[in-house]
Amino acid sequence: MSIDALLAGPVRVVNVGLESFARDLAANGTAVAQVDWSPSRSPFDERTEAANAEALRRILAAAPLLVDVRRAGELVPELDAERLLLHAGPPLPWERMCGPLRGAICGAIVFEGWVADLDAAEMLAASGAVKFAPNHHFGAVGPMTGITTRSMPLLVVENRAFSNRSFCTINEGLGKVMRFGGNDAEVLARLAWLRDEFGPLLGKALRASPVELNPLIARGLAMGDEMHQRNVACTSLLLRNLSSAMAAAGAAPAALAKAFDFIAGNDQFFLNVAMAMGKSILDPARGIERSSIVTAMARNGTDFGIRVAGCGEEWFTAPVEMPQGLYFPGFSAADANPDIGDSAILEAVGLGGFSMAAAPAVAGFVGAGGFADAVATTRAMNEIAAARHPQWKIPALEFAGAPVGIDARRVVDTGIQPAINTGIAHRRAGVGQVGAGVSRAPLACFEKALRALGRS
Repeated sequence: MSIDALLAGPVRVVNVGLESFARDLAANGTAVAQVDWSPSRSPFDERTEAANAEALRRILAAAPLLVDVRRAGELVPELDAERLLLHAGPPLPWERMCGPLRGAICGAIVFEGWVADLDAAEMLAASGAVKFAPNHHFGAVGPMTGITTRSMPLLVVENRAFSNRSFCTINEGLGKVMRFGGNDAEVLARLAWLRDEFGPLLGKALRASPVELNPLIARGLAMGDEMHQRNVACTSLLLRNLSSAMAAAGAAPAALAKAFDFIAGNDQFFLNVAMAMGKSILDPARGIERSSIVTAMARNGTDFGIRVAGCGEEWFTAPVEMPQGLYFPGFSAADANPDIGDSAILEAVGLGGFSMAAAPAVAGFVGAGGFADAVATTRAMNEIAAARHPQWKIPALEFAGAPVGIDARRVVDTGIQPAINTGIAHRRAGVGQVGAGVSRAPLACFEKALRALGRS
């Protein structure tokens, strides 16, 4: 048959390997034959399969509860022992830090009373008199800049299946906030209120009435949340769970009303709870020899880093990418900082961009399209995940579970970069959030991790 004759007929496709390509073609009316094929497995793969099965067992057996709020120095004694400040993402020195991270650090230094003003704070930070370390090194996570200091109140999530705990700061609300690099008097006053009034009240309520998080997440997914850029349902469910215990905690009526208003008026309040939960679920999988399951993804505004179970505490980094999304009026991509924050722990545990199909409204908010695009994103993420979560169901996918357990091998084999729903910070300190979008985890991080696993 001549080439002209072949080209004159309808397109017919033989797809070898990933079924997702065949599904997309068929959905667009193309005749396609699917051939199941995978490369032969090496002994390394066989050992990795067994290790990944154990990692998944631990992840899916998790029983996370929100149990307390405590001062950071009580939970991380190193914060009380020296001038130590924790930040989002993998490690980096002051000289390589981006604008919003530097701005948040300066504000935190003033908040802790180490100096009197922001100029002096910048000099102190640059002098080497303050130590910096990732939240992840101390059992914590933090959104965007992720700043954690000794006097800040931290949410405590306990994974009772493995007796480990993880921590996260309380979400500050919307507008100009420290997580987006804010550092003025308004920002510091809000942090002081969280420290002195709201945190102790919430902690007392949680000690009396801990909140099981797996069923709450399941309900949130059914109500349109994906737990990264949309937390409206879970925030409301959490408030309903805690209102009685908070009312019984003995706070003055005005203080109680202010606390209720703060939670109810902050649609992203649950974000920080979900982040601590994600870390508590993934941490028990660290250190499983040969496992290629991702246990952390994080960004510091300069570098993107991942950890995989088989390499324990080691970071694998690459330059962080710019998010693609929508900007608030008056701002554009020229104002944006590269992606930042520990909140990618949510995608690592199967939420956020991995559960985009549960929250199609988010796809429009972050500039990722409509309902079909949201469903396609979750289906694509399933190609790089090792399992579906048995409790976290997505209605739009016929109640299939959320994709969970990112397998670094699948990322490299398919070239599919994990999608991360994210806020966008201004590149200069003090301005705050300028938009929202979707970012991608760099492939180089996963390639480096696999090389390290191959040497182990």
